[in-house]
Amino acid sequence: MNNNNNEPSTETIAETENFLAWKAEEPDGEITYHIELNNVTVHFFEEEWKEFIALVRDLR
Repeated sequence: MNNNNNEPSTETIAETENFLAWKAEEPDGEITYHIELNNVTVHFFEEEWKEFIALVRDLR
């Protein structure tokens, strides 16, 4: 979405009416993940994201 080398490149992963999940590739190459839950945003590094996804899958 963003072409400025100092800004992260972002991509929407999933979106509903109330929630948004997106990832950002930081200028240093690190990927971070973000979940917006109404007025709260939770930020994850890649290792934390993988653990969070495993947790969510176990909720089924």
